[in-house]
Amino acid sequence: MSMRRLPEGYSISGVAADEIPDLIAIDLAASQLFAGTGMLPDEELSDHVPAEVFEAAMPGGHVFVARGRKGVPAGFVLTSLRGDTLYLDQISVHPEHGRKGLGAALVRRVFQDAEDRGLKTVTLSTFRDLPWNAPFYRTLGFRELPRREMTAWMLEIETRQAEVMDVTKRCFMRRKAGWL
Repeated sequence: MSMRRLPEGYSISGVAADEIPDLIAIDLAASQLFAGTGMLPDEELSDHVPAEVFEAAMPGGHVFVARGRKGVPAGFVLTSLRGDTLYLDQISVHPEHGRKGLGAALVRRVFQDAEDRGLKTVTLSTFRDLPWNAPFYRTLGFRELPRREMTAWMLEIETRQAEVMDVTKRCFMRRKAGWL
């Protein structure tokens, strides 16, 4: 990864199994950014990516961790293969490390990973209007998919999301793989 794209003092690499509790703590801290937005019910703010999901994603290289100067995890991105795209399942940056470009650096790492895997696109689902959601992804080249372009797996994700949130406030977005 180009050092000019990564905030000074940070690095991004794969995850070690003993870092999973750190990633869960980051996910929980980052979810608090949604408090008061009305986008998620309060009980969802204490939800996080389960340890088993990280464990299952690790062997396939689907978890990247951003670490600060002392090597302590500060953020992560979790992906999965869905159809012919790399799906960005979750990105979380601890609020203490927020607004430094770390989230953008993690997403750029996903672009490179998709290209390395021979995939042409990266896809995600996000809230349409929260500044650190769809507007942020637009700055990285993502575009919102019209409903007619949504695939069966996207509709399945939307159905699961509808159990805990208003999916009319969400959208799927896609971007070509490779460096930005």
